[in-house]
Amino acid sequence: MASPPPLSSAKCPICGRPTEQAYRPFCSRRCADVDLSRWLRGAYAIPDQVESEDGDAPAADASGSETSDGRS
Repeated sequence: MASPPPLSSAKCPICGRPTEQAYRPFCSRRCADVDLSRWLRGAYAIPDQVESEDGDAPAADASGSETSDGRS
């Protein structure tokens, strides 16, 4: 049985080489494992807004700077 043709436009998100059908969207088991490791470490986490310790607005907003409507 012939293997499917390589995907010419698909690139591995880890190293940039062409992807292999068996490891899509990666090019190899190694790149798939690198990606899994990044997920498990939390490297792909979306940062959350940090609140001040008293639970009010974030510390950056409590600095007294102007608000978006021009008030101080």
